[in-house]
Amino acid sequence: MKKLLLFYLIFCVSFLQSQEKLISKNGKIMFEASVPSYEEVSAINNDVSCILNLKNNEITSLTFLKGFRFKLALMEQHFNENYIESDRYPKSYFKGTIENFNASKLTETPTAYNINGKLELHGKSKKINFIANIKKTVEGIIIQSNFTLNADDFDIEIPSVVSKKVAKKAAPKKAAKPAAKKVVAPKAVAKPSGPVKSRYSKSQIVQEIADITS
Repeated sequence: MKKLLLFYLIFCVSFLQSQEKLISKNGKIMFEASVPSYEEVSAINNDVSCILNLKNNEITSLTFLKGFRFKLALMEQHFNENYIESDRYPKSYFKGTIENFNASKLTETPTAYNINGKLELHGKSKKINFIANIKKTVEGIIIQSNFTLNADDFDIEIPSVVSKKVAKKAAPKKAAKPAAKKVVAPKAVAKPSGPVKSRYSKSQIVQEIADITS
């Protein structure tokens, strides 16, 4: 039987101000599905690329799934090989629209906006809707949000042998705090074991996101 898992995601991205399109190459996604009395199940990815189109309020992101770093190397291996199958499905995409968004009205105080879009993960696509807090900084714009994903919706199976160790509905211990120059990861998350060596350059990544928006 296919097991149900809800990942609680925190999405943080800091955009540098430009013209019609804002680009970020160091967005962050964290998820946690820990259960009391068991080993912590959490990971963070510090290399999420995003584009925010100020003309039509579209936001698009690209995540390399092997970029998630876990506390234990074995968890990271199981995540990539048994659950997310990152060799077969190396990337995840999101394309959506920020409703009633006007960048010129942003202040340093976060404002809640509704985001509607489609997430592609593990070869499956699903429409999702979530609330994001958006604010202006000296250098640009910061977007922060959290939402749940049902692994069953993306045909991600959780083996029964580990189902008791992974929460069906999980919540983060602490949300990431954005700073002026970059978004700071929570202390509870382990440091990455090393940089992710992508087959793609930064310019290729940005171009790939741009292709999604076209």
